[in-house]
Amino acid sequence: MAEVNESNKPLFAGLSDVSISEDIPVEGEITVPVGSPIQDDEYSTLDEPVKETIMRDLKAVGKKFVHVLYPKKSSALLRDWDLWGPLLLCVTLALMLQGGSADSKDDGGPQFAEVFVIIWFGSVIITLNSKLLGGTISFFQSLCVLGYCIMPLTVAMIVCRLVLLGNSGNIGFIVRFIVVFASFGWSTFASTAFLADSQPPNRKALVVYPVFLFYFVISWMILTFSPS
Repeated sequence: MAEVNESNKPLFAGLSDVSISEDIPVEGEITVPVGSPIQDDEYSTLDEPVKETIMRDLKAVGKKFVHVLYPKKSSALLRDWDLWGPLLLCVTLALMLQGGSADSKDDGGPQFAEVFVIIWFGSVIITLNSKLLGGTISFFQSLCVLGYCIMPLTVAMIVCRLVLLGNSGNIGFIVRFIVVFASFGWSTFASTAFLADSQPPNRKALVVYPVFLFYFVISWMILTFSPS
């Protein structure tokens, strides 16, 4: 009978007598951290008017254009990257190069596609090259820098179109050459100011050289452009 009573005893019956000594300190917290509602509301844009959202984004793009003009003072171009500015510059440049004498006889569509593909495909290749060489910036940061630094060349294209309207002779070519050459130098300088410092010291030349070729091809397309 004793064996039957022991077998019918609950399995954890003796645990009720176990107590934790008051001398043993209990450490740690079991509370679940909850984000501050003020902080959450600060970054929430669900209730923000569309006009304010657009104006904020436009101001951010404008600030990045200023950072390209003064690359040594820029840090937001890498920290707060976006692709709206590069897309705007790429479309503007492709539209202005459309309608040249080298375009098709219909509507110049291939020229637009050519410029668009060269800019984005070239940017992707340079970015991959930078990452393979041990670059410390992200993929989209590099695309952002290369895209925004096309701005001087886009301005050069606008100037060249205006010069071609007034003078298409030797004087006009010299003016266009000076403008395109200066814009090419500034685009290369601005982009390398961001990208070169993110590379190992012994590999900076391998990063700068493709960037040089990238902006040189775009500059050559602008300089050799002639209206149909």
